[in-house]
Amino acid sequence: MKINKILLVAILLLAFGKNQAQEKKLLTLKEAVEMAVNTSDAASLARAKVATSKLELDVTKNNRYPSIKASGQYMRLSSAKVDSNIQSNNSSSEPAKPLKVDQLMLGQVNASMPVFNGFKLTNSIKESESLYKSETFSEKHSKEQIGLEVVEMFANLYKTQQTVDLIEDNLKSADQRVKDFTAMEENGLIARNDLLKAQLQQSNVQLSLDNAKKNTAIANYRLITLLKLPENTQVEIDIEAVKRDMADAGNPGSGERNDLKSLELKKQAAESGIKIAKANYYPSLSLTGGYIAFDLNNVLTVTNAMNVGVGLSYDLSSIFKNGKNVKLAQSRVKQTEIAVSQLNDQIKEEVFEATENYNLSLKQSKVYEKAVEQSTENYRIVKDKYDNSLSDTNDLLEADFQQLQSKINQALSKADVAQKYYELQFASGKLTTSLNINQK
Repeated sequence: MKINKILLVAILLLAFGKNQAQEKKLLTLKEAVEMAVNTSDAASLARAKVATSKLELDVTKNNRYPSIKASGQYMRLSSAKVDSNIQSNNSSSEPAKPLKVDQLMLGQVNASMPVFNGFKLTNSIKESESLYKSETFSEKHSKEQIGLEVVEMFANLYKTQQTVDLIEDNLKSADQRVKDFTAMEENGLIARNDLLKAQLQQSNVQLSLDNAKKNTAIANYRLITLLKLPENTQVEIDIEAVKRDMADAGNPGSGERNDLKSLELKKQAAESGIKIAKANYYPSLSLTGGYIAFDLNNVLTVTNAMNVGVGLSYDLSSIFKNGKNVKLAQSRVKQTEIAVSQLNDQIKEEVFEATENYNLSLKQSKVYEKAVEQSTENYRIVKDKYDNSLSDTNDLLEADFQQLQSKINQALSKADVAQKYYELQFASGKLTTSLNINQK
C-alpha cells in the first residue's frame, strides 16, 4: 500500500511538471509579430475597414446598371358610378345598361438607364476606388504599428527577464556573503556593523528581485493578451533567433511608408470630389422604357403597352447654389495637400531620429560590454584586497553592486539595439517586410 501511495505521488508530480512545462512558450520576434498582425483585435479591425471600403466601392459601381422597377395593384371597387363614352356612342336604340365596375388591376415595369450626368458616376467610382486603395494601405500601416508594439513589448519582457536572472544570481552571492559574515561575526573576525551592511544589501537585492519579477509578470501578461495566448502562458524569448533575423535583414535602409501612400490616395479621392461637385452644373440624360397592363372590369383592358423614351432633367438652382459645393471640395483637396506635406516632414524627422537612436544604441552596447569587463576585474581586485584586509566592507559591497549594475546595463543594451533597429525599420516603412511576415 505504501508503494502504491509513493507511485501515485510520483505520477502527480510528473503530471504537474508536464503542465508547468506546457505553460511555457518559446517565441521568436518574427513569430510574435506574425501572430499579432494576424490575430490581434487591431488587425481584425483594420481588415474589417478594408472589407467595408470594398463593399462601398461595389455599391457605387452598381449605379452603372439600369434601374428596373416592377409594381402591381389590385383594388376592389364598391358601387362605382361610371360614365363611359363607350356607352354614349352606342347606336342602339335600347337604353344602355349601367356598367358594373367592381375591380381594378394594374401592373407595370419601368426601366431607366443613365446616359450622361456630367461624369458624376465615373468620378464617384474613381473616388471610391481611391478610398478603397487608401484603406488597404492604412491596413498595412496598422500592421506595421502592431509589429512595432510587439517589438517594444518583446524588448521590455526580455529586459525584465534578464534583470530577474542577474538579480537572482546576485542574491545567491548576497545570501552566501551573509552566511559567511555571520560565521565570521560569531568568531569575532568582523564587526557586527559589517554583517548588518551585508544583510542590508541582501534585503535591497531581494526588494529589487521582487520588483523585477512584478515587472516581468506585467510585461508577459501584456504580450500574451496582444497575441491572444492563454493567460497561464509564460513567454520565453529566443534572443538568438532575434539576432539571426536582424542579420538576415541586413542594414536598415530607406523605404516607403504606407500611411503616406494612404494619405496620397485620399488626396486623389478629394480631387475626384471636385469633379463630382462640378457635375451638378450639367443636365442629366437617361434612357427610359416600360410596360403596362391595365384592366378596369367591364370597362377597359390594356395589354402590351410598351414605351421607350429619353429623360432629361436639369436643376436650374445649381447654377447659383453649386458654387459652394465646388469650393468645399477644393478646400478638402487643399487640406489633404497640407496633410501630405506635413506627414512627409514628420516621416523625415522620425527616420532621422530613429537612425540616431540606433547608432547610439550600438555605441552604448560596446561601452557596456567594456564596463562589464572593468567592473568584473574591479570586483576581483577589491575582493582580493578585502580578503587580505586591505579594503573594507563598503568597498566590497560597492564593487559588487557596480558589477551587478554593469551586467544589467549590458543585458538591457542588447534589447535596446534590437528595439532601436526595428524602430528604424518601422520609420522606414519596412518592419513587417524585414521580418518576412506571412499575413492573412
